[in-house]
Amino acid sequence: MSTDTRADTQSSALHVADSHDLIRVQGARVNNLADVSVELPKRRLTVFTGVSGSGKSSLVFGTIAAESQRMINETYSAFVQGFMPTLARPEVDVLDGLTTAIIVDQERMGSDPRSTVGTATDTGAMLRILFSRLGQPHVGSPKAFSFNVASLSGAGAVTFERGGSTVKERRDFSITGGMCSLCEGTGRVTDFDLTQLYDDGKSLREGAFTIPGYSMDGWYGRIYLGSGFFDPDKPIRDYTETELHDLLHKEPTKIKSDGINVTYEGLIPKLRKSMLSKDREAMQPHIRAFVDRAVTFAACPECGGTRLGEAARSSKIAGINIADACAMQISDLAEWVRGLAEPSVAPLLDALGETLDSFVEIGLGYLSLDRPSGTLSGGEAQRTKMIRHLGSSLTDVTYVFDEPTIGLHPHDIQRMNDLLLRLRDKGNTVLVVEHKPETIAIADHVVDLGPNAGAAGGEVVFEGTVEGLRAGGTLTGRHLDDRTALKEAVRTPTGALEVRGAAEHNLRDVDVDIPLGVLTVVTGVAGSGKSSLIHGSVVGRDGVVMVDQAAIKGSRRSNPATYTGLLDPVRKTFAKANGVKPALFSANSSGACPSCNGAGVTYTDLAMMAGVSTTCEECEGKRFQAEVLEYRLGGHDISEVLAMSVTEAEEFFGAGEARIPAAHKILHRLVDVGLGYLTLGQPLTTLSGGERQRLKLATHMAETGSIYVLDEPTTGLHLADIEQLLGLLDRLVDSGKSVIVIAHHQAVMAHADRIIDLGPGAGHDGGRIVFEGTPADLVADRSTLTGEHLAVYVGT
Repeated sequence: MSTDTRADTQSSALHVADSHDLIRVQGARVNNLADVSVELPKRRLTVFTGVSGSGKSSLVFGTIAAESQRMINETYSAFVQGFMPTLARPEVDVLDGLTTAIIVDQERMGSDPRSTVGTATDTGAMLRILFSRLGQPHVGSPKAFSFNVASLSGAGAVTFERGGSTVKERRDFSITGGMCSLCEGTGRVTDFDLTQLYDDGKSLREGAFTIPGYSMDGWYGRIYLGSGFFDPDKPIRDYTETELHDLLHKEPTKIKSDGINVTYEGLIPKLRKSMLSKDREAMQPHIRAFVDRAVTFAACPECGGTRLGEAARSSKIAGINIADACAMQISDLAEWVRGLAEPSVAPLLDALGETLDSFVEIGLGYLSLDRPSGTLSGGEAQRTKMIRHLGSSLTDVTYVFDEPTIGLHPHDIQRMNDLLLRLRDKGNTVLVVEHKPETIAIADHVVDLGPNAGAAGGEVVFEGTVEGLRAGGTLTGRHLDDRTALKEAVRTPTGALEVRGAAEHNLRDVDVDIPLGVLTVVTGVAGSGKSSLIHGSVVGRDGVVMVDQAAIKGSRRSNPATYTGLLDPVRKTFAKANGVKPALFSANSSGACPSCNGAGVTYTDLAMMAGVSTTCEECEGKRFQAEVLEYRLGGHDISEVLAMSVTEAEEFFGAGEARIPAAHKILHRLVDVGLGYLTLGQPLTTLSGGERQRLKLATHMAETGSIYVLDEPTTGLHLADIEQLLGLLDRLVDSGKSVIVIAHHQAVMAHADRIIDLGPGAGHDGGRIVFEGTPADLVADRSTLTGEHLAVYVGT
């Protein structure tokens, strides 16, 4: 047989290794999935659609990606696994054909004040190496340019064995770090407004302290009264300099108070440890309100907010120090790096330039490396995580994306689509959970889940091509080509909210009158200054209620009933009807099952192996003691009430013996935002991103305010839910509220009464008002990117 014949024979026969071209899922039952089975083609782009809560994330993240990560973790030694998160096997019968999964989700990058865009990516490390090699004067290693490394030096004797004898030697050590010593690398200094800590016209015994928890009858008050460092009967304004120092700043000192040995500490260091070290969002409301009143933040006067010490700031390359470089817009920094022709560090410059170019390519060129990572939106954080994968040489891996178009203007969505296709064309499997029709349209394969949400979802209602989805008759297919028309008549503003000289971030001294009494949409490309305008000049004013994208706090013990405050009136009514105390009807208090402490399940920790959770045998997962379940209201016990859907509960608490107006009002708001299918006791940890935001919106609707500000309310919403959201916004406006929406979704723009468009570009190319007026005028004008895309959307 000739060589050519043999080659032809081999090429025509499929090698057995090439036959594994499907990811097969059989019998998936994670969360609400109803025994789902699908076959996903490898090296293709598969989009998962369906209403919020239909099971998309449960299938993609909770099943496929979770099992891939668990199996990779199991390849490490038991010692290494002990340091890694333990992952339980998803509830599924068969998972076959999995490849390594790389998850790029919407999780925020954390609010650690030391984390920036530079530290969260490789760019900060590469820039520090660059300055340590080329910076003049030379100040040290890369650590000398890190604001997370403090300068230390010391000396002392060390003892060690040498040649059978004990030797003692003197050793010195020195570490040169880049941290500013005053602000300790945070770039900001905190101070206390003393007038918010005490009334200086009163003595301590008269109750001078105005700090929550610092009454003179309490433990803290008794320590200060009995300290002996000052006269507790003298007004604070009459204290000597020494007495005031001891009250406010004295270092920890052992004293005896009321015969008990305790540690006395000045008020300021004590408050820093007890309050400022905590996450603001995790504080109790009254503590948070006190901190907001009493604590002031300012740029560090020593480093000017750059976080770096004098030595790090003195070393420069071509007249630029590392603080200047980090403060540059990334698109400008990329050009500066390309201009550094230095052969000795050529590989480093190439790598740094490529990474910075990736930021620009992905639409984040307007960021700077010193931007705190906690201030990035969910979409910005997701795209920042994508940076490291764009230039990756890996192939045959599975990339999993969670709504990658969040926070993107229609102009930027095309760019994101191109990136997803590039990842696929390198030979990777790309799985995308998405609602935007522009991204659904580029899919090779579509999996539509539904037919509805929660218990009414969890089934695959369509699997195939985009054309097949359109003709398939599912909820997604029917709404895929929906277009919201421009209003025939728009509302007339009743007034205006004046903003003058707004200069936050990239805003260029913006003056704008935001219409009141109407639905106003603020739009523009990502990074154009929308959030800077609204958050910097509108939020915080009297009567303004803000519903932002920040994740809601909650553990597996939290649920819609506890988060919205619904459970409080329900517990009181149960208690009154049965003549017992309300705490009995809380699974986190007296009524909790003693076996599982009200969790409903018992957890067994198996060290480096996945922990096992089993339904509590005593309460059978109901979370309450048996005697508590004997008490009833309207024929139902408290566990049965928590098992009701919002819609069922609205009817239950709306009439008859169980009528509770306060609870009914909360439930009506939940139905209003499209969450009627949720059960009252469903853990918050199982809710999707869209469900959490709408839950937050329902809660904020109870607040008294005349102006509502919503930041990207379409996040996580299915095409079919957009109409319901627009109806909700209309009802808010018709009830006398002014509604301001930061949005990119063309349906919301088309439905607006007024549009304020920022741009024309992002970063220093934006920050200006490029259009103010009605949607119809914007479409007719077509003078901005938004106008062009909106005109195409409405078909004019």
